[in-house]
Amino acid sequence: MPVLIIGSGLVGSQIARILVEQGERPIVLDQRPQREALAQIVDVSKIDLVEGDVLRPLTLSQAICKGNISAIIHTAAHPMLTLGAQRDPYAAIQLNIMGTVNVLEAARIHGVKRVVVSSSSVLNGHMAGGEDGGDMTREEAFPRPSTFYAATKQAVESIGHNYAAIGIEFAAMRYGPVAGPWGGPGGGGPTLMFRDMMDNAIAGREAVIPSAAMEWVYSKDAARGTVLAAQAATLPSRVFNITMGKAISAEELMAALKEVFPAVKVRHDKPLAPGSARSKPAEIARAKKILVYEPEFPMVGAMRDYLEWSRKFAKAK
Repeated sequence: MPVLIIGSGLVGSQIARILVEQGERPIVLDQRPQREALAQIVDVSKIDLVEGDVLRPLTLSQAICKGNISAIIHTAAHPMLTLGAQRDPYAAIQLNIMGTVNVLEAARIHGVKRVVVSSSSVLNGHMAGGEDGGDMTREEAFPRPSTFYAATKQAVESIGHNYAAIGIEFAAMRYGPVAGPWGGPGGGGPTLMFRDMMDNAIAGREAVIPSAAMEWVYSKDAARGTVLAAQAATLPSRVFNITMGKAISAEELMAALKEVFPAVKVRHDKPLAPGSARSKPAEIARAKKILVYEPEFPMVGAMRDYLEWSRKFAKAK
């Protein structure tokens, strides 16, 4: 199945790795591909890496035509996610919404069967309103996103649903905060926090952890769930939560860290932003049933895998 992956970062690189391991040769499109970091995840000689911008539709058309693409996996997003969108809302709206619209429209024009896009679990938490009890005749019937990033993801899901109504097999993957190996810049606040926590623990320095419960998903699980959606025989649902399946408390995170690094020194910090803490996890039953998704990396497993990658590429500072 010829696949175009848009975005070659934390999750996109792992998607490319999975497809290569399956014997595929995906096309990977990125505006500024980080070749050295990408090569730490996947054999770049086995992918076709193309420099291109989702805000330039011709680039998408060329990539689709070049590879005779039958599925698109779109993972590109505005830098720093929630924090980045709050600082530069216009750029986030352009890239997250119009970039996805360009992908969906290119798929429609060129007859690409399936489009899978990255959404976010911020839609399970960064919401406000809904005081009118769901009465559609009243003005405040529906909860509204409380951040620009969440608003862009809600728009992406809604637009995707409408493209599905005219023939595109659309799926949105609501990732929890993604943790995982990546040697280049990029990622949201929780991603960078996990990276700093691990790098400090590996180097024997003090590791800082959030003081409240958070949801996570390891990048390899996020990628695997996405590939399952791209390859599923049918998609009776359009949105899937992809997480570890639980909210991990500060105590549980500390216990996991000490299991992997018995001598680690730990300091608690405040949650990164309002809404980052999560006492009730996203429900992943739908992903389990339809995609046969099961998280393979609980937090201890995620930390051990990151440690193995770090040792291989001398990541510790």
